[in-house]
Amino acid sequence: MNILVTGSSGWLGQTLVPRLLRDGHKVVGLDPDAGATTSVVGSVVDRALVRRIIRDEGIEAIVHAAARHKPHIETHDNSEFVAVNVQGTLNLLEEAVAEGSKVDRFVFTSTTSLMISQKIRDGRAGGATEAIWIDETLAPLQPRNIYGVTKLAAEELCRLFNHLHKLPILVLRTARFFPEEDDMAHAIAQSGENTKANEFLFRRLSVEDAAEAHVAALAKAPDIGFDTFIVSAMTPFSPKDCAALIADAPSVVARYFPDYPALYARRDWTMFQSIDRVYDAGKAARKLGFACKTGFREVLDDLA
Repeated sequence: MNILVTGSSGWLGQTLVPRLLRDGHKVVGLDPDAGATTSVVGSVVDRALVRRIIRDEGIEAIVHAAARHKPHIETHDNSEFVAVNVQGTLNLLEEAVAEGSKVDRFVFTSTTSLMISQKIRDGRAGGATEAIWIDETLAPLQPRNIYGVTKLAAEELCRLFNHLHKLPILVLRTARFFPEEDDMAHAIAQSGENTKANEFLFRRLSVEDAAEAHVAALAKAPDIGFDTFIVSAMTPFSPKDCAALIADAPSVVARYFPDYPALYARRDWTMFQSIDRVYDAGKAARKLGFACKTGFREVLDDLA
């Protein structure tokens, strides 16, 4: 296929573009920042550029991973988020269904962040007595910042264009896979790799698995038509664990992984005392046929 990947110079794009090339696809990478995986330097906000790429390159599939992300809240104003995350998505969708377009599938990289309301974010500190079990049925969705609001708006555009034009579109709500420090670093004395290892239990995946999820979505989109999937490492927990997870997470983890305390002790690592949410990626496994290769078990095996 001839595939357009937006956000091709980003963390995901740097992994996804070579992965698609290995499968023999022709890939056009679009990003405002130049890079080895970007062939066109420009923005999805430029509709004329989007139109030219889709037509001139004979694009048959689009992976839309470009976005203003949560860290940009501190450096960009709200209008920039609307321009890139909403208008940019609309530009791609409208050109994908325009007369003469060959696009027959569209994969949108969304985020689990839009599922986290301020109440969920406050967790135990806000009086929660059990962790929130999060799957695709969670409602109502009440994003707590401009990033989440604009990504949810973009999801709704995807749903609308599938409804109006029957363009196969899959929405992937990816959990954390970025390398930067995150907002739970304060929960333990250590941060960095310790924090990321902990998160594989309930809200993280590797960038390699994120790329593979997009490959799977491209293959399945025509058969599925439209759907939304949480993409995260498979959690070992069940809904029955939610009360214990928020009260005493280390004891729950030790039940599932008896070897973890000793492996963590060797590195002076710590488990979160409380886990306030769990992402359930079961639907992606059942319907998309995709499950992450790297989870907490694999993290422990690496430590061993």
